[in-house]
This record gives sequence, C-alpha cells and structure tokens, in this order.
Amino acid sequence: MQKLKTSSQIDLLAPINWGTFLILSVLFFSCSYPKSFTYFKTLPKDTTITAVVSPELESKIQKNDVLGISVSSLNSELDAQFNNLPKMNADAMNNNQNIFGFKINDNGQIDFHFIGKVKVEGMTKKQLKEKLERELMPFMKEPIVSVQYMNKKVTVIGDVATPKIFYLSEEQVPLLDVIVNCGDLKETALANDILVIRDSSSTKVVKHINLEDHSIFSSPWYYVKADDIIYVKKDVLQYDKEERRRTVQTTVSLVTAVVSLLLVVINIFLK
Repeated sequence: MQKLKTSSQIDLLAPINWGTFLILSVLFFSCSYPKSFTYFKTLPKDTTITAVVSPELESKIQKNDVLGISVSSLNSELDAQFNNLPKMNADAMNNNQNIFGFKINDNGQIDFHFIGKVKVEGMTKKQLKEKLERELMPFMKEPIVSVQYMNKKVTVIGDVATPKIFYLSEEQVPLLDVIVNCGDLKETALANDILVIRDSSSTKVVKHINLEDHSIFSSPWYYVKADDIIYVKKDVLQYDKEERRRTVQTTVSLVTAVVSLLLVVINIFLK
C-alpha cells in the first residue's frame, strides 16, 4: 500500500508556487524606471520667443587669438602660397589633430603674405576678411578670404555621455549644440541646474541654467562664449535611488536562484 505524503511534504513538492512568488518579486522591483527629465517642459504648445542676443553678433579679435585664414582667387599658384600650411578647423581640432594658424602678437598684429604686418586686434572676422580682400587686390585676381577662430573652445564636464573640450566652429554656438556634441545629458543629469562658468575681465561669473525652462531661448546665456566651463551636475538623489533599486533587484534575483535550487534538491530527496 502506497504511503500518503504529509501536508508539509506536499508544500515542499510545490516549488512552482514559491518560484512564481519570487519571479513576481523580481518583476516588481525591476519595473521601477529612472525619473527622466524633459527639455523645455514649460514651453507653451504654440508660441513665439524673441531672442535677447542676435545670432549676427560678432566678437572682436584679441591678442593671442589664433586665426585660420585661407585665400582663394583666379590664380591657383598664388593661392598655394597662402594655403600650403595645414589650416585649423573645428573638426580637426575636436579630433585632436595638430594644426597651424596666424597668432595675434602682443602688438595686435599678424604677418601676412604680400601685405606684411596687419593690425587685426579689435576687428571682427568680417571686417578682417574685407580688409584683406581689399589689400590683396593689387596682387591677386578677385581674392576671396575666409577667416575663422582656431583657439575658441569650451570645456564640458560632469554628467554627459562624453565630457570633452569642444572647439567652436561658428561665431555663435548655442549651449544646446555643445551638449548634444558631447552625447547629450545622461538620465541621471540634473537638467534644471546646469552650471556655466564664464570669464569676465578678472572675475568668474557663475550662471545656473534650467534646461527644463524655455526661458533659455531668450537668455543672453543661450550662446556659449570662448573659455566657458559647462558643468552638468548629477542628480545625486536619483542616482542613489537607482543604485538601491539595482542592488535590491540583484539581491532578489540571487535569492530566487538559490531558493529555486534548494526546492529542486528537496523535491528530489523527498521522492
């Protein structure tokens, strides 16, 4: 006659109920997702925003600036005298390539072919372009000059995908463009408190930027300036919460595996 199993043995022989409970526990803890931020959450659905700083605003050339100047005309042989050295551009600089340019000396001048010493300090790039084209007219046919900065950069650190030194290829570069070039903010970034540290004469000006507020579009801080330091802070509370969630999830998964193994072993011995 077959021996009847006790109720305790029957409970132990039903590991699937325990397994189901533990699996549901894992799913419960793993379904918690990190809080995500939203850019410009205060932006009305349909609106018009007037910028404070015009994108046409140009900075003045200063001592120790480095300029990339290229010349083209109807005479390719003459062009080569200006353009035979590697010219600096933002893409090359951001790829850590070695480049050369015209550095403004202590007298605010550069040495230029045919023309000699040219006073450039205090001029805009557009003004220098027009000046060089005029003064090259006696030597070249229809010269076209291109001028760009080669030493203008900003430093991005903190909770972005790729912290880096970013060289500015344009006169006016939005803060958002710089952040995107660094791979955008991480999920744990504090988007409503981005620090921008800017040189102002002999002082440092610190500005807290809220990228969840659309007022950035009408702010004078919308565009970065040379030598800005952009610090993206980590949302420490959110980061700690995520770390605790991952720890609990790992622990529950480990306990599930161990309990399931024990139940299988017990079930084998009770048969």
